[in-house]
Amino acid sequence: MALRARALYDFRSENPGEISLREHEVLSLCSEQDIEGWLEGVNSRGDRGLFPASYVQVLRAPAAEPPPPARYANLPAGGFEPPEPCPPPAAALPPPFAYQHSQGSDDDWDDDWDDSSTVADEPGALSGSYPDYEAAGGGASGRYRVSTRSELSLGSRGAGAHPPGHSQPPGGGAKSSATVSRNLNRFSTFVKSGGEAFVLGEASGFVKDGDKLCVVLGPRGPEWQENPYPFQCSIEDPTKQTKFKGMKSYIAYKLVPSHTGQQVHRRYKHFDWLYGRLAEKFPVISVPHLPEKQATGRFEEDFISKRRKGLAWWMDHMCSHPVLAQCDAFQHFLTCPSTDEKAWKQGKRKAEKDEMVGANFFLTISVPMGPGASLDLQEVESQVDGFKAFTKKMDESALQLNHTANEFARKQVTGFKKEYQKVGHSFKCLSQAFELDQQAFSAGLNQAIAFTAEAYDAIGDLFADQPRQDLDPVMDLLALYQGHLANFPDIIHVQKGALTKVKESKRHVEEGKMELQKAEGIQERCNIISFATLAEINHFHKIRVRDFKSQMQHFLQQQIIFFQKVTQKLEEALHKYDSV
Repeated sequence: MALRARALYDFRSENPGEISLREHEVLSLCSEQDIEGWLEGVNSRGDRGLFPASYVQVLRAPAAEPPPPARYANLPAGGFEPPEPCPPPAAALPPPFAYQHSQGSDDDWDDDWDDSSTVADEPGALSGSYPDYEAAGGGASGRYRVSTRSELSLGSRGAGAHPPGHSQPPGGGAKSSATVSRNLNRFSTFVKSGGEAFVLGEASGFVKDGDKLCVVLGPRGPEWQENPYPFQCSIEDPTKQTKFKGMKSYIAYKLVPSHTGQQVHRRYKHFDWLYGRLAEKFPVISVPHLPEKQATGRFEEDFISKRRKGLAWWMDHMCSHPVLAQCDAFQHFLTCPSTDEKAWKQGKRKAEKDEMVGANFFLTISVPMGPGASLDLQEVESQVDGFKAFTKKMDESALQLNHTANEFARKQVTGFKKEYQKVGHSFKCLSQAFELDQQAFSAGLNQAIAFTAEAYDAIGDLFADQPRQDLDPVMDLLALYQGHLANFPDIIHVQKGALTKVKESKRHVEEGKMELQKAEGIQERCNIISFATLAEINHFHKIRVRDFKSQMQHFLQQQIIFFQKVTQKLEEALHKYDSV
């Protein structure tokens, strides 16, 4: 007979792989053997996953006892029994490392944006490596200081937490004893980014004036303070170079920043290093993705040209971002002389030893202060949810447009060219047939038809060349924005996680378990994350409008030029018949 258990307390799932329980609910167990304090089973709603072993009581009914009817699955067999005392305080349960979902893939967007979770779910949250877990607070020293004095009191749900609605052990009723729980999932972006440690007040560090990132209130709400010295950077002349006496080849790109005028050469690996540093340092900023790597054909002309265009878009977005453009690592990348290997390595080490990462990064954010500057967290949540719906729809439409444009370009390069040239060949055959008539009065007609054949052949070539002028730039832009759209789930996850901590602290205050001052500190730090998130959302919309306006204008202009060329070819052919 299948093993069953009854829930002694309510349990709310907060992470992928967990399932929620209701008090007195009967569950089916996959195994009676717990895994580091967790059991796996199926609840009455058919959800399969993990839950704390201390929250349930295994039912050991006689072997002949039939299973209860499905509609009564939530009722305990043999009547209700009083719940056991709360589980005694113990160390927080570690995350279920090896657990895999048995209900399909978590790659689906809707699963990643499950609104029923108290902390925003995150794609791939259960994947990772043990060193990441340790650096995030699981045992080894990370990049930010973790407060050891509150580690026990901040134990997360599970064996060390008291189910809501049940009394604490004797001696635990002091008003300040309750604390906001830590996430069980130590692979969560909210945890790995340092957002959780910052919100819980564990970050500490000295912020220099040059490291401060200012958010200001603009006409559309919070915005990043504009770069007082804006600049652009061109990427030109990709050239093949060698090292180790020709044994190793690579492509170098010439960069010319407008604020220095001094050219430097960078390889793709330098771009890749910079992207990695920026993505780690700025958890609430969408760092644009680089063009994809390619193992073969790296030195083919078409690939080099396509990568250069992708890098040019990437560079434009980097220079346009008020925060990224002024980052020390980016400035080092743009200005360090290509021939000064020592200076490059020194700047590289400095960037890699940056202390303003993780929880300390959030200390660098300066937000508006004073009356009217505070954000309404309910309104912030509504705005973020609206943006989440927007990005989902934009991602779907971008994928559709990219597929349509790619298919149309393929037809132009192959099908349309072939069909127009087939028509031209047919006219040519007709012209050759008419040439068999040697009478002088038909010579003009023969030449006109032959010219018409050449016109259609040329129109076929115009169709084949046209995608490079109009559709390819559109697809390059879509690729860049698909990278941005892939960044925002993690950014919103950090903000949602902070909001959850605020709600939890407010609940503790209402229950008289937490001091108001402590809860206000959590809300103030959440306010900083909310300001930064909204500033990044506003920057995204601002740049999006600029880019798509420019690109659609370019697309339509190229379409007009294309059809003017086609019209010109047809008019030239038409005029040949005037003298017949």
